[in-house]
Amino acid sequence: MELVVLVKHDCAVCDQVLPVLDAARADGNGKAIRIVSQSSAADTAAQAERLHLAATPELDPDLELSARFDPDAVPAVILLDRGHEQARTEGLDRRRLHELADAAGIGLRLDGLPERRPGCASITRDPLVAATLAARKAKADGRLKARELEIGDLEDPIDALFDRGYSDGLPLVPPTPARVVDMLEATSRDAQDLVALVPPYDGRATVEKVAINAVMAGCPPEVFPIVLAAVEAACDPAFALLGLVSTTHPAGPVVVVSGPLADEVGMNSAGNALGQGNRANATIGRALQLVVRNLGGGKPQEEDRAAHGQPGKITSCFAERLHDSPWPGLAQDRGVAAAETGVTLFAGEAPRLIVDQLARTPEQLCASFAQALEWVGHQRQRFAFDAVLVVGPEHGRVFREHGWDRARVQGELFERSKRPAGELKRRAGGIAEGIEERFMTDPSALVPKFAAPERILIAHAGGDAGLFSMTYGGWVAGDVGSAPVTRSVEPWR
Repeated sequence: MELVVLVKHDCAVCDQVLPVLDAARADGNGKAIRIVSQSSAADTAAQAERLHLAATPELDPDLELSARFDPDAVPAVILLDRGHEQARTEGLDRRRLHELADAAGIGLRLDGLPERRPGCASITRDPLVAATLAARKAKADGRLKARELEIGDLEDPIDALFDRGYSDGLPLVPPTPARVVDMLEATSRDAQDLVALVPPYDGRATVEKVAINAVMAGCPPEVFPIVLAAVEAACDPAFALLGLVSTTHPAGPVVVVSGPLADEVGMNSAGNALGQGNRANATIGRALQLVVRNLGGGKPQEEDRAAHGQPGKITSCFAERLHDSPWPGLAQDRGVAAAETGVTLFAGEAPRLIVDQLARTPEQLCASFAQALEWVGHQRQRFAFDAVLVVGPEHGRVFREHGWDRARVQGELFERSKRPAGELKRRAGGIAEGIEERFMTDPSALVPKFAAPERILIAHAGGDAGLFSMTYGGWVAGDVGSAPVTRSVEPWR
């Protein structure tokens, strides 16, 4: 039997216990008592000199022993039998110290010490130290397998990430092992689980590698399950991420989050929901884009051939405002259970505003919305694009008060966005774009803008002030393009 005692230099209770243990070692119990300091060599030596100890405690420089026993407080006195812990006490408890010492065959002179006194927090409870130890354990256990980037002593980590091509043009958070492990703690999934193969080069997006990009994006750990669901959805073949990355069209992934987790992690579904200022919104979309860049290989002017691009190719993500929505969440309408949180991925261009301050009926609003939707891509291009309509709360109230469900609104928009074929033919009105006349049998026949009512996705978000809504035009839709994809977040929590 032996006692292992963990102490540190700035602990007043350790100062009380150390002279007693040092005296017991001097009495011939040196092999039965092992005193180990969590502090530096200089601090440990200074403490030994200050307390007039006969022997300076040994050091635990890599905190391997401290990590093994992981006490909440020091002094921590641990009874071992052939290396296996039998019992312990933390802080100062005279009765318990006597019991452990007697079990190890050691006599301790504890007269003059208080009966009980709480100890000081173990250095392993320091958040930075705990994170470092967790990262070390993750490497040893095989949770972290990604190649580490070596940064020179004179290099700035942020500049190094720029220089090595990992950035989207904005500063990145250096993905230290400790930060990556902290991110991984937000999911129950194994770090080496495969989330998806990411186009264009089918990069393997493991949970660990998505976590690295989420750290670089600035994600708080609690949003990580949403990021994982978004990556899974984006890499569904129906979403056609390969085509979206390589097209000259400016579209990029738009992430719509619907469900209770959005509120829990602090996502913005109200004022400026589609804009800046909310960490969760901004970093979820950014993490997805970094995964496409760094794991899939989709880099601008290389694999990404967008002629102009748009700010949403850095990040485009918002939460639905559900507490006063006229409808269930978009994800719930697309199959996610009512109590769950879902993400819907849409290949969209930059949003644009729809202003209607006078409409007071659903029919009037749909007439305005339909006219705005006509200009997705180009008014004369039909069937080619889908759209997302983000209905603001003041417009949403009109639908709610009149009891219009989502399907009815979609049907009304579909009907009101039809136009006579003769108005859409090429060169009419001096506009070259349009439908070739040889495809027209009846110039008065009505041609829909969209392939089907459900190809107009409808979400609810925005601030209370302003009779405004927004619309996202889509990339090429249908079998030759991208279809919206919805996934539940729950499997990634």
